[in-house]
Amino acid sequence: MAAAERDGPGSARRPPVTDAGERLALNGMGSFEWDLGSGTVALDAAAMAVFDLEPDEYDGTAEGAALRVRPEDAARLRETIARVLAEDGQTFGAYFTVHRRDGGDQWTHTTGRVVRDDDGQALRIAGIVRDAAAELAHATLLRKLEAARAQQTTIVQRTTEALSRAVTVDDVTAALTGAGALERLGADGLALGLVEGGTMKIIALSGESLEILSERRFTRMDGSLPLSHAVLTKQARFVTSLRDLGEEFPLLADYLNRIRFDAAAYLPLIAQAKAIGGLVLFYRRREEFSPEERNLCLGLAGIVAQSLQRALLFDQEREFATGLQAAMLPRRIPEISGGEIAVRYHAAWSGREVGGDWYDVIALPRNRVGIVVGDVQGHDTHAAAIMGQLRIALRAYAGEGHPPSTVLARASRFLAELDTERFATCMYAQVDLETGGVRAVRAGHLGPLIRHTDGRTGWPNVRGGLPLGLASAFGQEEFPETQLDLVPGETLVLCTDGLVEEPGTTITAGMDALAHAVRSGPQEAGALADHLSDRLWERWGSGDDVALLVLRRAPDPGTHRAPRIHQYVHQADPEGLSEARYALRQALRDWGVPELADDVEVAAGELLVNALLHTDGGAVLTMEVLPEPVRRIRLWVKDRSSVWPRRRSPGEAATTGRGLLLVDALATRWGVESRGDGKAVWCEFDAGGAPASAG
Repeated sequence: MAAAERDGPGSARRPPVTDAGERLALNGMGSFEWDLGSGTVALDAAAMAVFDLEPDEYDGTAEGAALRVRPEDAARLRETIARVLAEDGQTFGAYFTVHRRDGGDQWTHTTGRVVRDDDGQALRIAGIVRDAAAELAHATLLRKLEAARAQQTTIVQRTTEALSRAVTVDDVTAALTGAGALERLGADGLALGLVEGGTMKIIALSGESLEILSERRFTRMDGSLPLSHAVLTKQARFVTSLRDLGEEFPLLADYLNRIRFDAAAYLPLIAQAKAIGGLVLFYRRREEFSPEERNLCLGLAGIVAQSLQRALLFDQEREFATGLQAAMLPRRIPEISGGEIAVRYHAAWSGREVGGDWYDVIALPRNRVGIVVGDVQGHDTHAAAIMGQLRIALRAYAGEGHPPSTVLARASRFLAELDTERFATCMYAQVDLETGGVRAVRAGHLGPLIRHTDGRTGWPNVRGGLPLGLASAFGQEEFPETQLDLVPGETLVLCTDGLVEEPGTTITAGMDALAHAVRSGPQEAGALADHLSDRLWERWGSGDDVALLVLRRAPDPGTHRAPRIHQYVHQADPEGLSEARYALRQALRDWGVPELADDVEVAAGELLVNALLHTDGGAVLTMEVLPEPVRRIRLWVKDRSSVWPRRRSPGEAATTGRGLLLVDALATRWGVESRGDGKAVWCEFDAGGAPASAG
């Protein structure tokens, strides 16, 4: 009879019977029992195997059981058990290392339970031990994976954060190649290329030895190089041995021996299903790309592609905006005689938005020139369109020969009739470069800044009216003129408010900064315009458009035999008189006649004070050497009043009226001449036979 029949029905399906010890052994576990009274420790066969002990070498004690346990782990295990016993604990668990006889280390885990009597006295400890090597290996692998994921997350976050601030293509390349960029990407080298037509243009390289790739900054998109191949196929390629690429891509073979990298990821940059470029990440000492690392590289390529597409769109919009703005501004500035003019325009970095800032230079009859800067309200194409129309209208009114006040009144009416809600501010001046006369008007705009020949700067009080458009809407088309004098060598600076307005500060602070920059800048108009652009546009940032115009009247030093100086003294300038006296004394010293300084200073002071007190405006002081027929010093003080001075005979108690008496006493001769819309009072001093010098 078969065994199944002898054992009865169903006996063939009954599993074999195992005891508890066998079940533990099947799971790699062994049991122990520690008699705390006698100090003996009973280990079953499975436990002996875990401890790697042979029966003939085990003495049945706790010390014997720990024969192959590393001493530091044994000490820590004893401390754990002692603490559980002292604190009336019930269970404990611990990891320790068993140094096996084959020389390997085995992570081991034990779990024990304390058995106590009714009084709580510990009698024995029963528990299990098991080989935990596989468990800890798995845990270690998990920790490594978690660390790798954390690192990858950090790489993505830091790269995303850096590129989120990138606006232009230059910003993107700076974020990918700047300080700490490679570390942020987790790579050792980088190459970034853009697709332009049928070529690949390398726009960024970073990493040791990669500069040699700049020799192939432009390559055809024919798949002859691994990056262009990845872009054409839209498939990333991960290479763990760059040397192997030489056979497939012969054009790259010459560079492979000079590139100090072992592996690379060639990644197409795809945005909206279109390959716009390629990214190469180079690595050292990398033998493989895990699935996680491949996904990281693909994720970085996606981030870079989106940032690059955004930047390309922005650059295209900026090119459109600046092109539109440039089309609205004058194509060229007319050449002038008797001075020099420089203009600069700075567009705000605000995408496709354009502003209404403008400048213009208008050639007028009789060697006069009209200069203007203005700003139409708003930052959009509508503002730019209005600006273009208003600039042309103002130029036409000025070219018709109207006075400045009439030019702005008609321009205001023109803007109001455009049926737009926009208004415009404007500063316009007609400058006579032969005489230095300036007729200035203002429509809600910042006034001009003047740099004098001695380096001082000032903001003359130019009266103004309402902004263009608003003036006509409110029926107040009055733009009073202010007459200024620009002596030879002086500079006039006009600008829009973007040059003096800084976020978080007052416009006064910006005006002070502009004045300081003008004082410290070079003399030539073009060089000064560049100086202001470099100093102030960088400081203020790029939040607003800026139009800048610099006009300098040509200096008039005279000749070697007949040198000449000019000085303008403003009516409200307390430093003007002292500066003028210093300039006279210095010039007389340079011309070799310092002995005349005291007399000339007194005479000049009297004539200047007389002009400033009795006329409406400032005065122009000129001192020159007249070499023929007898060498002499002539002093001129020109003002805008047509009333001639009278020499009076004041009484003993009078406090005024002695000015011309002093001049008559000190000078060899003096007189008055009509000059344009004013007069000039002059006096001469005999310079003897001293040689003339221009200093």
